[in-house]
Amino acid sequence: MKYLYVSLSLMLVSFTAVAGLAEDLGKAIDSNPKAEEKVKTYVKKALIPLHNNAVFVTEVKKHNAKAMSLDKIKEIDKKWQAAEDYLPIQEQLMDNTCAREIIKIIEVNPAIKEAFVMGNQGAVVGENDLTSDYWQGDEAKWKNSFNGGKGGIDVGKVKHDKSTNSQLQQISIPVIDGGKVIGAITFGLDISKL
Repeated sequence: MKYLYVSLSLMLVSFTAVAGLAEDLGKAIDSNPKAEEKVKTYVKKALIPLHNNAVFVTEVKKHNAKAMSLDKIKEIDKKWQAAEDYLPIQEQLMDNTCAREIIKIIEVNPAIKEAFVMGNQGAVVGENDLTSDYWQGDEAKWKNSFNGGKGGIDVGKVKHDKSTNSQLQQISIPVIDGGKVIGAITFGLDISKL
């Protein structure tokens, strides 16, 4: 399945953004005949409401305010991917305020196996488990959900996850602060638990 997204207006207020995201999700999943209604229902009820989670908004804003250059992000990404042991930044991103909020959400949503929040350039802000790279900005999940600051929904392919022996599907949505898209979050869903 091709990664899909539909743009949102930059001027959306949070209430309108929720309705827009739900509509975008419907279009993205409906265009994929293999997608299941239960995925769409779960995303609308459990994930889209997290687009303006106060912790995610605060932490993404702090991250974006650092104004880290893309070259610096890519430098960290290179070290991240080459690391054989945990780097301090990896440990920090799995145990910061954002990561702890993700863990709280996962505790009450067992279908979510993984989640990570990204800033306005695609760098990881917080995560519950180590991603393979720090910079997500070159991947469809970030490109389509951040969408140049317009927002959107990215519905990834269902993939078999060997570590959990389950079928996982990544769904990515924007992080929105007062109608402005400031980052994105990706959720890895265990389809069998929906």
